[in-house]
Amino acid sequence: MAPKHLSAVLLAVCTVLLALAVPLLAGDPNMLQDFCVADYKSLEGPLRLNGFPCKRPENVTANDFFSDVLAAPGNTGNPVGSAVTTANVEKVPGLNTLGMSMSRVDYAPWGVNPPHTHPRATEIIFMLEGSLDVGFVTTDGYLYGRTVCKGELFVFPRGLVHFQKNNGGAPAVAISAFNSQLPGTQSMSVSLFGASPPVPTDVLARALQIDGGVVEAIKSKFPVKY
Repeated sequence: MAPKHLSAVLLAVCTVLLALAVPLLAGDPNMLQDFCVADYKSLEGPLRLNGFPCKRPENVTANDFFSDVLAAPGNTGNPVGSAVTTANVEKVPGLNTLGMSMSRVDYAPWGVNPPHTHPRATEIIFMLEGSLDVGFVTTDGYLYGRTVCKGELFVFPRGLVHFQKNNGGAPAVAISAFNSQLPGTQSMSVSLFGASPPVPTDVLARALQIDGGVVEAIKSKFPVKY
């Protein structure tokens, strides 16, 4: 094939490839409306999607963007001594598609928010009252931990196991913010010992290097919810 003819063919191929790429490059990654208030009623039927469908604009009110759910302290009278109150899309419909949510965490003296992960979000925690010992563990097993006092903050990267512990004899309060409307929370202890169907005892015994009877004793403290 002559060089001139070859150049023409290459030019034509490149033109076609660029034309195919234009729709991909021209797409708008941002929202194409001011908001998409969650329409919970639509989920009563067979419709399921990643998030919630939108209410019709004429049915939206200011209350869809309002909540006082974080105003009241949570009940810390439980075995771990902490209570998490969430303000996510399930409680604030106006958060739908906005990629953010918050939580309030109350701690009894020496209370603990046990090791857990948020599979869909990074978390930033801000201390309102008291102080906490906090930390997260990387995928190669390194613990990044320190004390966080009133007015200070700490970041827990998305998906990594982390914890908080009240290090004082007085109650503590923190506010957490997430870059997801529904970050999800997976408790390590509940996932291992309270799953349904249960994780086999021999698997846990070998993984944790403990006796099967100990595993069964721990499982009895985590009643199955399903």
